[in-house]
Amino acid sequence: MTSAPQRGGRTARTAPPRIRLVDVAREAGLSKTTVSAALNGTGRLSPAVREKARETARRMGYRPNATARQLRTGRARLIGYVVGEFAGNPWTYLESPYFAQLTSATAASALRNGYALVMLPAGSLHSEWADLPLEAVVVADPVDHRVVDDLLAARIPVVSDGSVDGRPGAHWVDVDAEEAAHGTLEHLAAQGARRTALVMSGSTTRFHREVLTAYRDWCAARGCTPRVTVTDEAGNGPAVRAVESALTAAERPDALFVVEEMSPPLVLDAARRHGYDVPGDLLVVCVSEDDTAEHTEPPISTLSLQPREIAEAGIELLVAALENGEEEPSARLVATRLLVRESSRRPSRGAAAASPQAECTSVPPT
Repeated sequence: MTSAPQRGGRTARTAPPRIRLVDVAREAGLSKTTVSAALNGTGRLSPAVREKARETARRMGYRPNATARQLRTGRARLIGYVVGEFAGNPWTYLESPYFAQLTSATAASALRNGYALVMLPAGSLHSEWADLPLEAVVVADPVDHRVVDDLLAARIPVVSDGSVDGRPGAHWVDVDAEEAAHGTLEHLAAQGARRTALVMSGSTTRFHREVLTAYRDWCAARGCTPRVTVTDEAGNGPAVRAVESALTAAERPDALFVVEEMSPPLVLDAARRHGYDVPGDLLVVCVSEDDTAEHTEPPISTLSLQPREIAEAGIELLVAALENGEEEPSARLVATRLLVRESSRRPSRGAAAASPQAECTSVPPT
């Protein structure tokens, strides 16, 4: 760094000169055209020449001039990312195993396709992204569709969930929530559950609405009484209170389907505090991406919503729209995975009980 005199005797630091392509070419003893082709993966170059150019550029700290590239191509290659469910707490979604995996997988998939991810606060307003050169935006779990409306009005392609189906410029990736809920409830019923209680958040996302509807329809079809406990807010504390409320109902449940995201070991702790044996007299399945579920005693069955697959499918749809000029809305259903572990298997249930973990995949309709 160099310094320039400033008023008052202080000096201002100035940035070192930027390494240019011609500097790399001179250092490597190659032509500027050869180095450019090597770094862009084009041209008919020997592996040795290509590697020499790349290694020299890496060692010197060369990076392309993004501003010049944008002026030349008219593209910034930036994709925005918004999680709509946590508008009141803009960045807390990163504490969620599901959204942490969804976010990291979206960023990784975008980067593999030559795009950078721009993290925007949940519930982003027009003023927060209008000046950014975004080419597309991922809107995960929208509750208020205002941000989707604003983006589409600005002719910015969006990928979101099934709630945007049919809108010009909107693409969607989703899971079949009804099929996932029915599959889980049928598994519990096959293991002898007759009083399955549902614990879920009060979120109004499409997934939560559809799971609640599927649960009530399933109960009605079998003449069962719905047992729904709704958390008052997000977080492990409220979720534990909701689980305990379900467990202390006048008629004790014999199975818990926990849709509210929470730490799975806390479900077991709550059950034991209230005198339940899992899986002896209480079966448990959690909608969760938390790896701790596999290492509890007993291991907890989980319904995975496949956040990594959702992320990759979403970026794939956006890249197809951006790179191939596909203007028609596109959609993808991702299969969920019910990982059956000891917490939802009655002892001595035959061959299925002998396996430490079974996997059921909900296949999306074609």
